[in-house]
Amino acid sequence: MTRRSKGRQRIDISKMQNESKLQVTFSKRRAGLFKKASELCTLCGAEIAIVVFSPGRKVYSFGHPSVDLLVDRFLGRNLPPPNNAGRHNHLLVNHRNAGLREFNKKVMDMEEIFRMEKARGESILDIRRANGGWWESPINALNLSQLQQLMEAMKFLKQDVEKEAQQLQMVTNVGLPFLTFGSDLSPTYGARACSTHGLNVGATFANRV
Repeated sequence: MTRRSKGRQRIDISKMQNESKLQVTFSKRRAGLFKKASELCTLCGAEIAIVVFSPGRKVYSFGHPSVDLLVDRFLGRNLPPPNNAGRHNHLLVNHRNAGLREFNKKVMDMEEIFRMEKARGESILDIRRANGGWWESPINALNLSQLQQLMEAMKFLKQDVEKEAQQLQMVTNVGLPFLTFGSDLSPTYGARACSTHGLNVGATFANRV
């Protein structure tokens, strides 16, 4: 039976009654909102300020070049910079823009890798569901040749996990100078997305043999 993706189903837009689902959905949508705003800044040179209040009344914000600067401008409180301050601020903004573009590129590259790996993992799982596999049998039911093949597949799995962990660590270590978040918001997006990589011994073995 073919499973139908939730992305193709109609979802009613109404407030969630389940508190735990509400918090999870808010965290995911908030991170996605900030990410799209960051991409818009990079691609179009837009200046954006976003302030979000969570269901728990915590405040999260995104601002480029900064929330305070844009709010002051919106309220008409922006004063002309004295002397050479304008040139200094211009250089600072350009430097920050370069850092933001580099960060967005790394995030998008990691998301592309994640999508490819996830698609590969789902494909392997579909094959396994259709055909089954002797490697799912108890260890004491395998012969010597099967045990050797299983051990080799586990070595490849270990290498894949180490490589994925290193890639995630690279993204996690990149600073995000333009985001000003609440106390419990992680500064990266990669970690939340890549935690369900879809790899397991059976999938890795099926991919290698």
